[in-house]
Amino acid sequence: MYKIMEENVDDLLTSNLWLSLVAEFTGTLAITLLGCGAWSTGAGVLQVALTFGLTVATVTWVFNHISGGHFNPALTVASLFTRRVSIIRGFLYIIIQIAGAISGAGILYRLTPGGSQRNLGINELSAEITTAQGFGIELLITFVYVLAVSASGDEKRSDLKGSAPLTIGLAVVTCHLFAVPYTRAGMNPARSFGPALILSAWKDHWVFWLGPAVGATLAGLVYEYIFAAGATFVGLRKCLLQTKRPRRQPEPEKAPLEEVKDEVIEIDESKVDSEKQGNDADTTKDEESKNQ
Repeated sequence: MYKIMEENVDDLLTSNLWLSLVAEFTGTLAITLLGCGAWSTGAGVLQVALTFGLTVATVTWVFNHISGGHFNPALTVASLFTRRVSIIRGFLYIIIQIAGAISGAGILYRLTPGGSQRNLGINELSAEITTAQGFGIELLITFVYVLAVSASGDEKRSDLKGSAPLTIGLAVVTCHLFAVPYTRAGMNPARSFGPALILSAWKDHWVFWLGPAVGATLAGLVYEYIFAAGATFVGLRKCLLQTKRPRRQPEPEKAPLEEVKDEVIEIDESKVDSEKQGNDADTTKDEESKNQ
């Protein structure tokens, strides 16, 4: 637990976190403003789907290297469960994404003519769809979306050669083309919350939070521990049994073994001979003195 707290404090003190919050705010604002703005013009399903998808691709291309390109609380929740972001970063991301969506919806409300202000792309269930069906649809489309995001960010895969932001944007287009007739394709709780707050439209609003959150979490775990390159069930078990992989303490460096060097001592033979002769002469004098 102490290690987790330490990692969150370290992340809180990094300059990248605050720049990432600006990126997440701006990206979510753009998605809400432009995507929901397509609804206010009375556009068809294809135009709405392309507007949302291309906007997501654009902001992902611009900000992915800074914040990871979430712009969606459901995607951030999935990243928390797969331990790709710290708890403090995930919490602040969700707060700033909601703030960005509210700002985007507020700007759109002020820019939209009075007759169209009641149509800001609010998520709502069609007449023939029950809340349970709406929940299932939101879960499904967010599941597909987060799978695409996870696959695009898999650094161990070598078979992906195209544009990751465009891939993610096309996944958004696909999900909208399917779900717009049923739920107006929420898929992003922040994007759903912004217009709902501005227009005070809360009917079945929980569907557009719980469905995407559950779908994103399932997709994140399934890809991370089943479909990702190098995924193993051992990794899944570790994820379920421990909250965070502990950091390894650096081992103390061992002193290198001293190399034994063979030193060759050169002996001057002339000096040895002279010293030997001197010793012999001293010995002879001692013997002569004794005999006398």
